[in-house]
Amino acid sequence: RSSYSCCYFVLPCCFFDFRGKYSRRQSKKTQYREYLDFVSQVGFVCGFHVEEDCLRIPSTKRVCLIGKNRTYPPTECALIDKQITQYINNHQTCAVVTCDRRVGFNPKDRSGVCKEAGSELSENETETAGAIWMPAFQPREKVEQIRNCASLPRDFVDDVVLSVANLLLNATPQKSCSNIHGGNTNTWNQGESLSLKEVAEHLNKETLKRLKSEYGGLQTLLKNNHQVFEVLNGNVHIRDWRKEKPSKKTKPEVKRRLSAEAFKTRLCWFFIHHPDGCSLPSESCPYAHGTEELR
Repeated sequence: RSSYSCCYFVLPCCFFDFRGKYSRRQSKKTQYREYLDFVSQVGFVCGFHVEEDCLRIPSTKRVCLIGKNRTYPPTECALIDKQITQYINNHQTCAVVTCDRRVGFNPKDRSGVCKEAGSELSENETETAGAIWMPAFQPREKVEQIRNCASLPRDFVDDVVLSVANLLLNATPQKSCSNIHGGNTNTWNQGESLSLKEVAEHLNKETLKRLKSEYGGLQTLLKNNHQVFEVLNGNVHIRDWRKEKPSKKTKPEVKRRLSAEAFKTRLCWFFIHHPDGCSLPSESCPYAHGTEELR
């Protein structure tokens, strides 16, 4: 309904119609197949030649529907728009139009749509049919607001990470952990494990207020910074990379060499900020120990 030249692509996923959850009407088809046919039907009613394709993506719901061409000339736009309005207003109470996928939709035979749609629109509804999509319809904003902490200023995130890390490191007397580098035994402070509530109590009000406006708040921010923290069952502790399990997948020798030598694109937080430095030697750490190691 945007314009006659409008085309569309849709990847049906969640089972919803115009007003709410889609109700099944046929038991001989799978729920997914029935819903695909419903979405195809909407395209047919709107006067499109609907094509179906299967995307090459790792998903069980990868069938897409495409409307590139209209089934009617531009002169019939007003008539089609009226039928679309009727369909939207009545599709919940009327029976489903049966679409034979082998035969397709006949654009010249619109009697089925009109019969399914029920009575004619009132004069007022006809006047506003081209101006509104449906009562109470609220389109989403043109610019979608990102609220998963990813859009927070980098300096703000860095300050929170450093504050929480220092809190964990200073929560209890230093814990010693054996760390052997070239035969020398050193101690590396792993810090303490605290609950998210305990961590939040030590942050200032302005920081908490800012985090609460994001989905997941403090927990999301800490999980985003998985190089430094590990969040498990509502508790936070500093990640010890010596305990990380190696990947089960066996990489070819070339890829193993590239992973160790060429893919250090971020600086190691522990090398810069931890009082004991990084728990891993440079050649074993997935992050760069200094800017000279960055690729």
